Amino acid sequence: MPSALKPMRYGHTEGHTDVCFDDTGSCIVTCGSDGDVRIWENLDDDDPTSFNVGEKAYSCALKNGRLITAVSNNTVQIHTFPEGAPDGILTRFTTNANHVIFNSDGTKIAAGSSDFMVKVVEVTDSSKQKTFRGHDAPVLSLSFDPRDVYLASASCDGSVRVWKIADQTCTTSWPLLQKCNDVVNAKSICRLGWQPGNGKLLAIPVDKVVKLYKRETWDSQFDLSDTFITQTLNIVAWSPCGQYLAAGSVDGCIVVWNMESQKCIERMKHEKNYTICGLAWHPKYKQIAYTDTEGNLGLLENIGDEKKSNDKVTSTATKDYNDLFDGDDDYLSGDMIEPQSSPKTGANEEDADDDDLKPTSGHFRRAIIDDDDNSLDIGMIKANSNLLEKEDDDDDDQTGGFPALPPSSTQQPFYDGPMPTPRQKPFQSGSTPAHLMHRFMVWNSVGIIRCYNDEQDNAIDVEFHDTSVHHATHLPNSLNHTMADLSTEAILLACESTEELASKLHCIHFSSWDANKEWTVDLPKDEDIEAICLGQGWAACATSALLVRVFTVGGVQKEIFSLPGPVVSMAGHGEQLMVIYHRGTGFDGDQCLGVQLMELGKKKKQILHGDPLSLTKKSYLVWVGFSAEGTPCYVDSEGIVRMLNRGLGNTWIPVCNMREHCKGKSDHYWVVGIHENPQQLRCIPCKGARFPPTLPRPAVAILSFKLPYCQVTTEKGQMEEQYWRSVVFHNHVDYLSKNGYELDESAKSQAVKEQQELLMKLFALSCKLEREFRCVELADFMTQNVVNLAIKYASRSRKLNLAQRLSEMAVEKASELAAALEDEEEEEEDFRKRLDAGYSNSTTEWRQQPIRNVEQEHEMEDAEETDAYEEVEETPEVHKERPNPFSKGVASAEVTTPKSIVIASSSQGRMNPFKVSSKKKDPVVPSANVLDTMSKYSKKNCSSGSRAVNKQSPPVIKPLIPKPKSKQISAASFFQARAPNSSEKTVEEREEKAGNESHEVKVTAQENTENRRPKTGFQMWLEENRANILKDHPDLNEAEVIKEGMSRFRVLSSEERMAWTEKAKGGTVNDSAEDKKRKRPTADEDEVKKNKEQKSEDSNLSKKTKPLDQSANVKLSAFAFKQS
Repeated sequence: MPSALKPMRYGHTEGHTDVCFDDTGSCIVTCGSDGDVRIWENLDDDDPTSFNVGEKAYSCALKNGRLITAVSNNTVQIHTFPEGAPDGILTRFTTNANHVIFNSDGTKIAAGSSDFMVKVVEVTDSSKQKTFRGHDAPVLSLSFDPRDVYLASASCDGSVRVWKIADQTCTTSWPLLQKCNDVVNAKSICRLGWQPGNGKLLAIPVDKVVKLYKRETWDSQFDLSDTFITQTLNIVAWSPCGQYLAAGSVDGCIVVWNMESQKCIERMKHEKNYTICGLAWHPKYKQIAYTDTEGNLGLLENIGDEKKSNDKVTSTATKDYNDLFDGDDDYLSGDMIEPQSSPKTGANEEDADDDDLKPTSGHFRRAIIDDDDNSLDIGMIKANSNLLEKEDDDDDDQTGGFPALPPSSTQQPFYDGPMPTPRQKPFQSGSTPAHLMHRFMVWNSVGIIRCYNDEQDNAIDVEFHDTSVHHATHLPNSLNHTMADLSTEAILLACESTEELASKLHCIHFSSWDANKEWTVDLPKDEDIEAICLGQGWAACATSALLVRVFTVGGVQKEIFSLPGPVVSMAGHGEQLMVIYHRGTGFDGDQCLGVQLMELGKKKKQILHGDPLSLTKKSYLVWVGFSAEGTPCYVDSEGIVRMLNRGLGNTWIPVCNMREHCKGKSDHYWVVGIHENPQQLRCIPCKGARFPPTLPRPAVAILSFKLPYCQVTTEKGQMEEQYWRSVVFHNHVDYLSKNGYELDESAKSQAVKEQQELLMKLFALSCKLEREFRCVELADFMTQNVVNLAIKYASRSRKLNLAQRLSEMAVEKASELAAALEDEEEEEEDFRKRLDAGYSNSTTEWRQQPIRNVEQEHEMEDAEETDAYEEVEETPEVHKERPNPFSKGVASAEVTTPKSIVIASSSQGRMNPFKVSSKKKDPVVPSANVLDTMSKYSKKNCSSGSRAVNKQSPPVIKPLIPKPKSKQISAASFFQARAPNSSEKTVEEREEKAGNESHEVKVTAQENTENRRPKTGFQMWLEENRANILKDHPDLNEAEVIKEGMSRFRVLSSEERMAWTEKAKGGTVNDSAEDKKRKRPTADEDEVKKNKEQKSEDSNLSKKTKPLDQSANVKLSAFAFKQS
């Protein structure tokens, strides 16, 4: 007789239900969440005996006329059987017990509780108790060893432990299960079992297999599995003879294996796919009673009768396959055969077919086809492959230790390769699931939209973080909108189509200046909106027809373009639109997504053309959007935040791992916004969930970013991470300035300063570690004057070889920059030729060389570090007739102070607002004042003499285009290396050590003849007389030497002074060799001479100006190299 499945009976209210047979098998006993115990004579018993044991009964066990139950008042109590009279309490816990069991002879019980405890109690004397402590989470289930030596327990902490009962010690522990915080959240209750009789094997249900461990050695012997099992196994039960093992799964499958052959002999599917939570074998017959989590009781009879009759095949197989194979009759003829469900041991893996196809029987494939949307069409595989009809497959099986299968038409090929991943459904970033009655439709950096859909009300609440944008709004939701987006201009809502109504896009343009602020668009029939977003002045929606439709914010339809696959999500910011869609099908849990990034401004262009989106393995997308500064970002379900790195060819870089900030495994962070300056990831912590509830109002937490660099615990790794993070998080500055946004330059300069500071620290660290090659590599990232500081540091550390190489690098950088400048000059020349003659009053305004910009700083920051970041501006000096517009004594007696500067892209020509024409006209300067957007960044001059010039000169804002032969740095390119000019020679290059010049370190940029600068008479004079001044005043520093020199030079008669000037003019051509040899830059004396001449021309200024604080470089020079 074949195994028979009887219709199930309703036994208890829905909830966990337990079942057992009495000792003789004459009745079935069940307990459930209604707190009742019922005694069934058989499955057809319409009036079972029933008695109440408590509010809820979690587990029951029956032996020797004693019934024990674990109930919700945290006790384990005993009742007489079958009368049901209370017979006392065996033990108590601080929370409820989850499982109780008898040992083999019924003298002891064991109970496991949610307070992490396991207790073993003598039934006759409940004072004899043993407590087993060691689990870190609620105990799920227990099993007594038939010999009473060991006790096995499974817990929510993910471990299965074996305890020695005698001394209460843990013998072994396996981390097999998924961790969770409570029994209700456990994927499986993991009812485990020892083999009856000798207790040789312990069976543990783990995911979709049953693992068998050997007693004493505790090694894994083998796994039992079957393709019929598609979901996690919940429970195992041994037959009393120990020959058979049954297992039940969370989706209602029951499978029985024969332990000798390790073959599956029975497969049964619950009629409603409910979770199987109780299994009990009849003490005598091959029957299994089972219960589910809905309170039903079922019975499976005649298990393991090897002879199966033909009518079974026709009944089950015909039903299962008619719809699949259109009545393929020959397919169903012949006896039904048992499939291979091989235990996964090494021996059999070698015998697997090359095509990964295994013969299986028709009977159990149904479950996979029904249960799994992603299963493959077996008919197709069968049609395309006759591989498995061959008999040699069966021979292979024999070598694996299995009985040969008779060849039969019921064997079908079975696909065993990587399984396709279900595609993730479209979602709105910052929204919680649509099925909730109260949910967030969007939470972003502008505000929050909530949706309430309950009996009283279907409405939408809009709240703005900044109420000056707009006041909070309450909207009716009669159309049942499910998607929303919010910007500072509009609210965008969308609903799916119904049978009567089309899918609609509804926009409330609250920032409109006219009276009509709302518009609605109906989509064509059978086209549903799946994702929406808002940008600046536009709205977009992606539809089920694989189209993206763009509208103006006022409702004009604009572009339409096709998507290569179904949309997942989209986001907008300013002119940028980002769309994420399915590029294809992913396998083994991976999604296969693509990303398009477009700019919808004046010049419409696509930045990312459907590039693959990188996600963590087996994760999916949970948030996509832009940082407040407009950089695209996205977050995956593993908590990795990635950002577009525009500095590396639009690649994605992980900037934060939110899992590192989570305390528990089931905690998550829900992202609401990203800021790059300051670096903040704004998100909501969710305990034990992926998203927050609407009430109470969630609090926003701020996480910091951290790039996944190696060894960030070391000083080097930490500084590298900080440096590159600073670079990545300031890429937006270049992007925005290129796109014509006005920017606060101080933030930019602050960033550069911070980066150069980190480079210098890394340089110093590498120097200490004697890693000179690494030092040179680091210097490559540095700006010009930081390289100079590095040269100084290297020579102070007595690393002359390094200093030499760095000097060479400085020269290289200079020549590169010079070449770049020449190219720009050529462009500018072309522009001037085409330019309207009326643009400038005199051609000389274009042609002149720029005058020097000197910036005074009153405050000095801490010595060496700070000085590294000072930018120096010096241009070749054109003689006396070129006055400094910032010194008080200009011949024209006008101090020309620039009012502002025009920020424009470098392709447009502009003039230098700081040049003075030869006719002493004021420079033509536009009047709009944008000084506040410009850099406050200190460009302190290294030349000490210039400090003494003029206290009141305004800060200099540099023109954006470098002019001929000037060493200016364009405001848009702080990261470019700049050519060292003579005033930037570092301190150690300036030093004269008793005429003992070392040539190896001093390679100067003045070897380029275009960088040469004519010497002045004062400089010539000072060089000759420096030694005398130092002899008289040995303690003078650099600036004071020059000052003293100035006063002595002024005493000379005008003829002597003229003679020096002539000499200087004559000597300019011939002294290039001298120049190369000299370490002293000419800029200082140059400056001083000019000051002196200006002072003599203007009697009001004849009094000496008090020098300012000395630059840090000068202090350092005095400290590092005492002058002889």
